[in-house]
Amino acid sequence: MSDGRDGAPEERDDAGDGESVDGAASLDGGHASATPSTHTVRLELVDEPGQLLAALHPIADNGGNLLSIYHERGNKTPRGRIPVEVDFEATPERFEGIVEALRSEGVNVMQAGTERYAEEVTLLLFGHLIDTDLSDTLSRIEACESASVADVSLAAPQGTEEVSSARLRLEARAGETETALAAVRELAAEKNLRLVEPLTGVEA
Repeated sequence: MSDGRDGAPEERDDAGDGESVDGAASLDGGHASATPSTHTVRLELVDEPGQLLAALHPIADNGGNLLSIYHERGNKTPRGRIPVEVDFEATPERFEGIVEALRSEGVNVMQAGTERYAEEVTLLLFGHLIDTDLSDTLSRIEACESASVADVSLAAPQGTEEVSSARLRLEARAGETETALAAVRELAAEKNLRLVEPLTGVEA
């Protein structure tokens, strides 16, 4: 991402004039809409120029009023991407539209507002993880909106061309752990990988 290259951990836009990121007033047809409130979305972005700006467009285009941006450049996700937190003001209706727009643009929304990953499960995958593209496996698990990959530990004692194992720690939304597990089971079957689950159980 091209933003934050000066090392500053946080960027702020003091938009105290009630305007959205693109300068549009937060009014509908000259009449005030529902009272806006502050929301936080936690995103996962590729570390490439322009990615942060592209992620902000859906917020601006859907009536969000940007308050602050915080990107943790030194704390990358298991897929090597950068977690970014964006605070903005929006009405409840516009907030839902912003989240949908972000996901439609291919932005991985790890957390939105009060939506939190409240359950945790640890799994083991065995097989030709490297040959079947481990990065693709993790990306497709992340594509399941019910869960996020919190941690990955790969062991390949006999080399990358032989059978290896990966320990995955998934964080799932409350009540959606089974949905996340079903997605992993389907992926494991497709790639002929052996899945052992759960390793440590589910914690609320």
